[in-house]
This record gives sequence, structure tokens and C-alpha cells, in this order.
Amino acid sequence: MFSTPFLDLPPLDSVDGSVRVPGSKSISNRVLLLAGLAAGDTVIDGLLASDDTEVMQQALVVLGCSVDAGPGGVRVVGLGARPLPAEASLFLGNSGTSMRTLAAALAVLAATQGARLTLHGTPRMHERPIGDLVDALRSLGCPVAYLGEDGFPPLCLGDGIRHELVLEAPVRVRSDVSSQFLTGLLQALCLVAGEREAVIEVAGELISRPYIGITLDLLQRFGVVVRNEAWLRFVIPAGSRLRTPERIRVEGDASSASYFIAAGAIAATRRPLRIDGVGEGSIQGDLAFVDAVRTMGARVESGPDWLEVRQGRWPLRAIDLDCNAIPDAAMTLAALALYADGPSRLRNIGSWRVKETDRLTAMATELRKVGAGVVEGPDFLEVTPPVTWQAAAIATYDDHRVAMSLSLAAFNGLAGHAGSTGIAGRAGVPIRIEDPRCVGKTWPDYFEALFAVAAARREVIPVITIDGPTASGKGTLAAMVALSLGYHLLDSGALYRATALAALESGTAADDEDALAALAAGLDLHFDGAQIRLAGRDIADLLRLEDVGLLASRISAWPRVRAALLGLQQAFRRVPGLVADGRDMGSVVFADAELKVFLTAGPAERAERRFKQLISKGIPANINSLRADLEARDARDRNRDASPLVPAEGALLLDTSALSIEDSVATVLQAWEERRPFDRSPAKG
Repeated sequence: MFSTPFLDLPPLDSVDGSVRVPGSKSISNRVLLLAGLAAGDTVIDGLLASDDTEVMQQALVVLGCSVDAGPGGVRVVGLGARPLPAEASLFLGNSGTSMRTLAAALAVLAATQGARLTLHGTPRMHERPIGDLVDALRSLGCPVAYLGEDGFPPLCLGDGIRHELVLEAPVRVRSDVSSQFLTGLLQALCLVAGEREAVIEVAGELISRPYIGITLDLLQRFGVVVRNEAWLRFVIPAGSRLRTPERIRVEGDASSASYFIAAGAIAATRRPLRIDGVGEGSIQGDLAFVDAVRTMGARVESGPDWLEVRQGRWPLRAIDLDCNAIPDAAMTLAALALYADGPSRLRNIGSWRVKETDRLTAMATELRKVGAGVVEGPDFLEVTPPVTWQAAAIATYDDHRVAMSLSLAAFNGLAGHAGSTGIAGRAGVPIRIEDPRCVGKTWPDYFEALFAVAAARREVIPVITIDGPTASGKGTLAAMVALSLGYHLLDSGALYRATALAALESGTAADDEDALAALAAGLDLHFDGAQIRLAGRDIADLLRLEDVGLLASRISAWPRVRAALLGLQQAFRRVPGLVADGRDMGSVVFADAELKVFLTAGPAERAERRFKQLISKGIPANINSLRADLEARDARDRNRDASPLVPAEGALLLDTSALSIEDSVATVLQAWEERRPFDRSPAKG
């Protein structure tokens, strides 16, 4: 998962390949809770690994369950008839599913067992309403106290005294704010349906009905068949008891799939984009998103657990849709509306206001930043595509779905007509996603998955070059800048050192230019974090040996060697961007880079750095000979015919002699920020 404070997306122009979506959050947390409440062991395949499921698992462990992840799945040993701890405090982050379903189940258990439990979460969780569920639980006879503002978490469940529940009359619950209230009660009353049936009646309109369908389906897999009377009355038969299915599979998340379904509808022009893990056999209502996308003109084929999507009608057809049944995926429709042929209206989405943030206001605000016309109503959103797209820094409000849905704005270069280079012939504008880490709530690797299938024209992919003489610190600086921005890293010196290592090991002469060029062209070289693999073996430490460095400096002067490595170096220019370090990155290899930096530390300072570096690795070294070697390399690099060591035109000259690495990084990042096109002034309504 990206750990950067922001992530800049270049204008993307195509998607191709396949992506597997992670397990459904809705199914994962329901299955975890049911497995935790049932007797016996349940092995869960395909469980989503995310912030939300992590807090649910931690809560189950505090309650006395065993939760163990292994290669065969996640094994949960449920409570069954075992009592809860007499007292416990559970932190549930910003997971609405965890808070509401655990509140219901634990309120019932705490009341009947005489326990006292507290549930709390993030500040935003304490702003998300839970009063309707608490009212229903109190009508059952469950002691529930607010520990802050009435109607909102945190909560205290139980008072340390056993209570008899009131099951003679139906339990009434409002479900026009969140269907999770009803889900929580359905799961909770399975625990206490004894000699008589338990009945739940819904007051008002039941929103997000498909999510209740998921709950009913999973309850049936755990042995409880609930009678559904027209979605208004639900009857849990007498004698119901949760029974482990022993093994259960979590299907891929349909809401998460919506981002790639949309990407395929926008940008899969050559071949369909395949989405694995969810398909026709899904029990998730959000798969109805496929019907909406087909209505807009996309071409979608499907199988039991896969979808294939490609661009069809272009621009997409504007829609007017009641989105009550697909509230999460409707956010993706709001982003997709940017590519329609007119205004699109999404109705019946008032529940957006009580999610991780007020999603109606958040989406309206951020869509306006990219140039869209937006009308925000109490429970609707109308989106008119931009006439002129604007580069924008998208605030994400610590909301994963805002980040993922609005990442689709990066395909803006395709707005216009099929095959165009964008509006008025432009290649599009970049989009910044602030706090990309928030996607960890449901899909920690979302952006990695997007970049694996998305592409951009090479010339619009941003590049920062960091050049300078040997041991000037360019490698360390480049690595830290790349990490700060979430960009790829090219250590061009490693390519020459790998060629030198291959030459030493094969006995190739340092003056045999043709043989060296052939070696360079055939390098089986791969970068994987701190590892550099040549023909499958890690050679990172070997590349730092002095004889390898000396030979690399000599062979880098050969024009045919440099030409052989040029294509390999330029291939590192991939979305979302690249930081390249070397001696001619800005002057030759990436002459069109947006920011070029040239380090100018003196030979004495560089010799001392190299000496400390070698000694720390247990490699013997002499500082005087190191300085002499560096000065000789400098002269050779400055005077060679092929790509001599000189600052590129317009390069930022940075003397790092007296700067810490942190200061150097800050200087480069500030220079980069000054070149970014994002207007961070408040969006105009």
C-alpha cells in the first residue's frame, strides 16, 4: 500500500489485462462475526485483508475467539455457548459494519450474561448515527448507554446484571438511515431465539435492500433460515442456532469491482479488461452496477466469477437512476458521469451523508474541482461533464471510496470522442489523490492494481532526474524522493555496474565495446525493493565493490554500451511516475523531465561518504585512495565523448556537502511542488 501523503496520477489513456478484486468487505465482516458467534471452527477462504476486517478480528480475539491466518485460509474458533468476558473495551476504527453489527450482537449477549462492554472508534465514527439501533435494542430490554452524545457511539453495552429479553412483541427498527441496523438485529436475535420465534419489523423505507439479502444468505449458510415477509417483517424461527459451515468462501467485492468496470467502460479500447473474483454468481446487490454501466453504453460479458468490460458507446450515455440499492457503487457512477454526453442524475442517495464522511457534499466538492457542473440536493447529485478539465488535488476525507472513485478522473484525456487525444487535442491533465492510504479500509493495494492495468502516453508520465558525480548521494536522494512520491525508481548506475559485473564474471575485456554492448543488451536484470537480481540472484552488494565501480565508469564511456542500455532505462517510465538517478538522466535519457537536479558535492565529502558506506558493509577501504579514484572518475566522466557528465540545461544545482539527506529531500520535493499544476484554492460552487 502506498504510504505517501499524496499520489499524482498522470492522464491515463488505456487499460488492458486483468485484475482480481479482493474479498467483499460486507461479506467478510458478516462471516467473521457469524463464525465468532457460532460453535466450532470455521475456515474462511478469500477473506478481505483491510482496516475494517482487522478491527473486527481484533474485537473477536478480545471477546475470546481464536483467529489464525494460514495458507489454507483464516480459521476462527467461535464462542458458541462460552460466555463473554465480564468487561471489555473494543476499538472499531471507522468501520460502520463492525460497530453496528457488534453493537447488536453484544448488547444481546451482555444483557443475558451480565457483562459490561464498551465500543468506541475514530472521531468520525462517533459522528455516525446509531440511535435507531439503540432504540430497538432497548425495546428488547438490553441496557445500552451513550458515553458521549446521545444517538452516537461510543456505547456501553450491559450493566453487569443479567436481564430477561422482551421477545413477546416484534422488535421494530428504522432502516431508512442504514441497513446495518437491521443486519445487526438479524444476527443478534439468532442468539436468543429459544422456544418462541423472534420477529423484526421494519419501520419506514428499507434502504440498501440487497445488503439485507447478503445477511439472509449468510445466515442460511450458518444454519438459520429467516422468513422474509416482503422486506417488511423478518421472522427467526424458534430454536434457531448458529452452526458453522466448517468452510466458507468470501467472493470478490462488487463495490471494489465497480472501479475497474468503470475503467473498462472508459478506456478498454483494444481488448476487454477482465475482472476476476466476482460475476453472475454473486450474492451482492452492488453487481447491479453492471446494468447501469450497460445502460451508459459499455459492453460487458460475464461468467460465474468473472467480468469482461470494454468501451462501447462513447461518450457514455447520461443516466437518471434511483441508486438506493447500490449506494457504494453509485459513487463510481458519479465519477463515470464525467464521461457522459450530458447531465446525469443519481437519486435516493441520502444515506451517503452518514457514511465515512458526508459523501454527497464531498463528491460534489471534488467533482467541481475537475471542472464538472454539480447540483447537490438533500438526497441526489446531478453531474454535468466538464467543458474544460482542470488539474485538481482531490481531498479524500479519510474515505476510501472517495479516493478510489475519483481516481477515475485521471482518464480525462479520453474525454471527447473515441480515438481522440482529449479535449481540443490535449493529452489531458494530472489528478492528485490526497492521502491515498485511506484505501486501506477496503483495498490496501488498490492503486498498485490500477497501475498494473492502466497506461499513459510516455511523454505525460512525470520524471524527476537526479544526476551528479560518483558518491554525491544521488542514489540515496533519488530513492527517498521516489518513496515520498510513490514513484518508480531507476538507479541507472546499477545498470552499468551490472554490465561491469557481468563482464568481470564472463571475462569480457574492458575495451571490447561490441561484446560489452551485447552483454548490456541481454541483461536479465530486475529490481525488487532493495534487491537487484541478475539472472535470478541478488547482486545488490556485489555492485558496490570497488572493482565493479571502476569498470562501470570505464565501460560507460562506450557509445554502443550506452545505446544498448538506453531503451532499458527509458522503459522504467511507467505510471504513476519515475525518479531516475545517474550521470546523464536529465541531459540525455530523459531530456524532457519536468525537474532536473544536479548534485555538486566536492570530492572530499564524497570520499568520506563512500568510505563510511563501504565500512558499514564490512568492505575494507582507504579514504585517500577513494578520493583519488573519485577525482579520476570525475575527469573521465566529464571528458568522455558519449554523454559527458554536465548539468542538464535548466537543472537545479544542489550542493549537498553541508545538507542532511532529509534537507536534500525537502529541497527537491519543494522544487517539484512548485512545478505541479494543482490549484488548491477552495472549489467554487
